[in-house]
Amino acid sequence: MPPPRKLRSIPELDAAITDCRACPRLVAWREKVAVEKRAAFRDQEYWGRPVPGFGPADAKLLIVGLAPAAHGANRTGRMFTGDRSGDVLFAALHAVGLANQPTAVHAHDGLALRDTRMSSPVRCAPPANKPTPTERDTCRRWLTAELALLTPTVRAVVVLGGFGWQALLPVLAESGWAVPRPLPRFGHGAHVELPPVAPGREPLHLFGSYHVSQQNTFTGRLTPAMLEDVLRAAADHAGIVTV
Repeated sequence: MPPPRKLRSIPELDAAITDCRACPRLVAWREKVAVEKRAAFRDQEYWGRPVPGFGPADAKLLIVGLAPAAHGANRTGRMFTGDRSGDVLFAALHAVGLANQPTAVHAHDGLALRDTRMSSPVRCAPPANKPTPTERDTCRRWLTAELALLTPTVRAVVVLGGFGWQALLPVLAESGWAVPRPLPRFGHGAHVELPPVAPGREPLHLFGSYHVSQQNTFTGRLTPAMLEDVLRAAADHAGIVTV
């Protein structure tokens, strides 16, 4: 399913995403959560809509996650903001010089990303953090449109988790890069260079990292140092100087 019209800019894309109601199950869930709320946030107004990407429109590095968290981005309206996963991710981004601060509390807290943008293959919070294949495929149009708008500048992508990796590969193939067969396998530290096969593209470096979920970070499967190493490598290939 293509976007409803040709989208000419990142702000136009972001506005269109927030109005999407294509997946009935996700619409019902995100709005139910926004009304019932978590007790700790009962005095806050939830966003309760699809969550657009976050970061500059001329980003050199794209970070791709999974989907908004029910009481994180579905509450705050900004990617990875207001939950434990975001605490780990933004601390790492700040440590390597890709974010101006190590925390993300709400959408107006002054956070800014340097040459980096965040996105996800599914834009609405799914029940149990598990979108269906149909929901993933329906939402693909937004990631395809976003990547097209970033094409002049983006040179590297970091994918957080196997779901995002599998969702992104067909988008890259549709968007003008050669994805090898058999498909590249996901793994932490995985790195694949994709040559362009369409005009106006440059080689794209694809990196894998374990997701910043509590299951991974609390058990030590993903440490801050591991995440920072991947971010530095990706930034270097994107032409961004890190610290």
